[in-house]
Amino acid sequence: MSQPHQAALARLSQEFSVLSQQLTRVGAQIAELERTLGTPAPVPPPYYPPPAPYPYPLPPPPVAARPVAAAVALPSAPREGWIGKLLAAAGVAVTLIGVVLLLVLAAQAGLLAPGVRVAGGAVLAGALVASAVLLHGRAGGRVGAIAMAATGIAAAYLDVVAMTTIYGWVAPVPGLVLASVIGGGALVLARRWNSEQLAVLVLGPLAVLAPVVADGLTVLLVVYMLALSAASLPVQVGRDWLWMHAARVAAVTVSLLLALLAAGFGADSDAYLLGGACGIAALLAVISALVLLPGTSRPVGTALLATAGVVPALGAAVAVNQLLAVLLAAAVAAVLLVIVLLHRRLPGVTPAVAAIWAAASAVAAVVAVAVAFDGYIEAPVFLAMAVVLTVAGRHSAVALWIAAAFTAIGALIYTEYAPPGHLVYATELTGPEALSVLVASVLLIAAAVSLSWTTARRSRAIPAVALAVIGYAVTVFTVTAGVLIGGRGSGFLAGHMAATICWVAMAAALLWYAQRTADRAARTAPIVAGLTLTGAATAKLLLFDLGTLDGIFRVVVFIVVGLALLVMGTGYARSLARNDSTHSQQRHASPTVTE
Repeated sequence: MSQPHQAALARLSQEFSVLSQQLTRVGAQIAELERTLGTPAPVPPPYYPPPAPYPYPLPPPPVAARPVAAAVALPSAPREGWIGKLLAAAGVAVTLIGVVLLLVLAAQAGLLAPGVRVAGGAVLAGALVASAVLLHGRAGGRVGAIAMAATGIAAAYLDVVAMTTIYGWVAPVPGLVLASVIGGGALVLARRWNSEQLAVLVLGPLAVLAPVVADGLTVLLVVYMLALSAASLPVQVGRDWLWMHAARVAAVTVSLLLALLAAGFGADSDAYLLGGACGIAALLAVISALVLLPGTSRPVGTALLATAGVVPALGAAVAVNQLLAVLLAAAVAAVLLVIVLLHRRLPGVTPAVAAIWAAASAVAAVVAVAVAFDGYIEAPVFLAMAVVLTVAGRHSAVALWIAAAFTAIGALIYTEYAPPGHLVYATELTGPEALSVLVASVLLIAAAVSLSWTTARRSRAIPAVALAVIGYAVTVFTVTAGVLIGGRGSGFLAGHMAATICWVAMAAALLWYAQRTADRAARTAPIVAGLTLTGAATAKLLLFDLGTLDGIFRVVVFIVVGLALLVMGTGYARSLARNDSTHSQQRHASPTVTE
């Protein structure tokens, strides 16, 4: 459409608009005249002025294309390459060597006065830290700032060592306080800079130099390490600093282990203070992990470090008395077990963390039992723990694995006091040992039955192993009881006779259970177990009892076992016939579909 046509349309639109406005005014005047004359006038229909036509947009004039400016390249982020780090590390090492030369070798050579040396080291340390603060705010200065700060802090530590150990100006306690003030300021700087590397460089040298300042592995050093670890925890909150956590835990754990070893070899130390420090260290390790777990991306590493933190409490038996060692190990086991049971309500405690701490709790329980009881009592205790844990934690795979471990440990100790040789040659045991073997036999049977019952659907090997364990435990029980009651002669023979009869009775019970089970798939395991046990009893009867037993014992065992096998065969045949008849009646009695 050309421009003249557009102009004509615009003029017509304006004329229509003016005409509609005039008609509106005329209508209003007529209505006013009718109201004035008093005659009713018909209500005119509402009049809506037509909307003004939308003006057709004119095409814009052509605009000259603007030249496109070339994209400005943004400066890339500064890279902290390995060359800079290597040079910074070399500078740290060389500078610290110079500080050592200033403080030690200069004293040996008689250069400068002691006060001048210490003051020079302090001035150098302060200058390095101040330079690090100024350098950190500049581009690419982070690596150098961290290296300078670490060097200055290490130089300040060396100054403290010189004042306490070399020159003897400051006592150990004020020296540790002064070192803590230096380390605390450095940790605040590390948190402000968000530098885990600086935090580790602060804690590591402080943990290494503290024994030098404290003049050896003393209780004072252990207490200082505990205070240092607890005071540095707030610096780590909100930061995913696993290596700093490792440095904190290592500072306490290593010092405690060395102190325990020294006390175990006869060093003069207070056992109760050392044991209390082990308990506080374990509690601090667990609490630190619970505080840090919600904000960490590596929960497994944090849990493992907490587990490492409780090691001194578990190894305290080398230096403290039996009661305190048992209390420490039992407390660790109880605390970790409570956390595992409540792990769904604790933030950050994932199933993997709960599994790690469940295993640690089990190890602590093993340590507590091993320290508390003598050898022949350990087996019943471990087996009782296995039975309780199997029943209580039957829905937890971790609990079942721990119960299996307890069962294995108890069985190993059990076989030490009831080896297979006692079943071949009559052996008399002392009263406490015989009682322990009898109780452990019953508990081993209970543990094997409970484990095989709860894990039958997960593994087919466990019921087979459980069957062998039960057979061995039954034989040990009957033979031990026979020897304890009747002596090495008739008592031993009566025990083997009772063992063979018990094997056949267990086989009959398994087959009876299979007959009463409606599910055909569930019958397979008890049938196989019953037939296996029947074969084992028959083999024992013919290969061992026939040559070993004599007199009435041989007669009784053959008659009883023979009658039992006869009853078992007859009953099983009747059961099969009854089942076949039932299935046949069900097929004939099935309803037919009618219209």
